[in-house]
This record gives sequence, structure tokens and C-alpha cells, in this order.
Amino acid sequence: MLELIGGILLAAGAVYFVLQPILRPGSSGGEERDAGSVDEGDDPDDDFSPRAVALRALKEIEFDRATGKLSDADYDNLKSKYTTEALAALRVEPPGAPPFPVSRVPSPVCPTHGPRPESDAAFCSECGRRLATAPGYCARCGSALEHDAHYCHSCGARVAA
Repeated sequence: MLELIGGILLAAGAVYFVLQPILRPGSSGGEERDAGSVDEGDDPDDDFSPRAVALRALKEIEFDRATGKLSDADYDNLKSKYTTEALAALRVEPPGAPPFPVSRVPSPVCPTHGPRPESDAAFCSECGRRLATAPGYCARCGSALEHDAHYCHSCGARVAA
């Protein structure tokens, strides 16, 4: 008798799980939808920004050329036109954006020659001095620190804990 009740409950749960999307189309398996998630009905072709339009046009002429619908001369003309439009649209900065991407990774700095172009350098490429970002060396002057030093013995700068 216990097996029969368990089987009925299991079957009822399976039926509920299968019918849930039909009965409540707004929910997906009981989980809340993310506010930024894309619905199945959203079409990426609905984006009419100049950038999206130009990029879609480039894809379209590539496809038309591959299928033989577009001659090479027409393809070259359209590609140059849409490429210039896409580049112009990509160069337009969104409002409030910085003019150039700013790196959040600190670059190594030589006390004498300033920031170094090598991101993982431990020594200056011009003078060979240990850089300020290297552990065990002073951030101001670059000289070696004693073990457990609180101040640099060369310049007197406080050592970070």
C-alpha cells in the first residue's frame, strides 16, 4: 500500500512538472527570470543602431557573395561602403565614456625612468634597477629593504605593511 501511495505522488509530481510551463507561461521551472536575460522572442535584428546595421549589412553581402547572388565587382563596392560605415559607427564614443580604455592593472614604475612598457617587468629595461612593484624593494627609490623593515634605509620612505 505504501508503494502505491509513493507511486501516485511521484506521478502527480511529474505531471505537475510537465504541465507547469503550460499552466504558468511566465515562470520557468519555478525560478525567477533575470531582468537582463534575453527572451526567446527577442530578435537581434531589432537593433537599428548604425553599428548593428552596418555589421549586419557586411554579413549579408558576405553571404550573398558566397551563394553566388552578388558579383565580385558589386561585392567590392558594397564592402568598401559598409566597412567605412561600420568603422565610423564603431569610432563614435558613447556619452560619458573615457576617450581611451583605462587599464586598472598598475604598470611597473622605475624611480628614474618612470612607467615601463613591459607589464610583468621586475627590472627597468633602461637602467636595470629593480622596479618599485617588486617585493622586498622600496616603492620610492627602488633600493633593497631589510627583512621586516618599516622604513627604507636609503630614502626614509615608509614601507607598506
